[in-house]
Amino acid sequence: MRNSYSDDQLHLAARLYYVEGLGQDEVAKFVKVSQAKVSRLLAMARERGIVRITVADYEPRDRELETRLRVQLGLSTAIVIRTAENLPPADLRKTIGLFAAGAFESLIETKSIIALGGGRTIHALIQNVRESKSLAPTIVQSMGSVDSNINTFDAQEIGRVLSQRLGGNFVAMNTPAYVHEKKMRDALLGLEQIRTVNNYFDRAHLAVIGIGALDNSVFTERRVLKQNEIEALRDAGAVGEACGRYFNAAGKECDTPWRDCVMSIELSQLAKIPQVIGVVTGNDRAPSIMAAIKGGFLKGIIIDEPSARTLLNYSAQSTKTKSTKKKK
Repeated sequence: MRNSYSDDQLHLAARLYYVEGLGQDEVAKFVKVSQAKVSRLLAMARERGIVRITVADYEPRDRELETRLRVQLGLSTAIVIRTAENLPPADLRKTIGLFAAGAFESLIETKSIIALGGGRTIHALIQNVRESKSLAPTIVQSMGSVDSNINTFDAQEIGRVLSQRLGGNFVAMNTPAYVHEKKMRDALLGLEQIRTVNNYFDRAHLAVIGIGALDNSVFTERRVLKQNEIEALRDAGAVGEACGRYFNAAGKECDTPWRDCVMSIELSQLAKIPQVIGVVTGNDRAPSIMAAIKGGFLKGIIIDEPSARTLLNYSAQSTKTKSTKKKK
């Protein structure tokens, strides 16, 4: 029974077990009870407030790496989440989403316009954003639908979730992300609905985008890009992708037929938005991220710690290589 043990017994058992580090068999001898009853004593000590378990504060962000990213790469915002090495991609995304959401929320101003991209890491981030109806932003889908299979991590679904959570409204780009002819793209751009979307892009305060690589993007994963298109982009020097726009090492959009068939925010529009945050995981993205920064359309980053270190090392190595070439 609960009252069959005195507070002195509970205090003694708790002290011996939690402070002195004795095993339950030893605690039983001191308290004069059977070993089987020690766990009950300890549970009662917690229930009565004799034992209060506290967890030391955990800092999920690596502030030193954040400072280095801002200084070395010239970023306005850097959010680096500490993670274990070699986490499976799904667990890595969950960790980023859980611990970066609070920092991301601080970037959203009341009644602001947000251009929002899609992707699994952005999805994990938005899933952890807390409800705050008073912010009332306008969320604008930054790219058309990749294909007819709408996933929870596509921009239109993420945008609806975020707008509901923040008490805002969602503006969709109800077109394919890619059409097969330039004249079709031009016809879609002339529609009143798409002109409205573009007007929002031009007035956006914040953009949240993913950064892909030529061989690792939503368009290759879902087989929208054909092999001949991939090779044409490779020949044009493509190293990265943002909102369906493929760009070279200098951050300039690759001049291929693909460029004239994409329905999404332009890189030039991203460059004019005050805060453009790339949400990135994976060590293979360093060349893409560096190119996006050089292109002037990536101004901030949310990234995992191992990938941040890879990015800084890649940047340092690139600078060293350029310096060596100049000396020659």
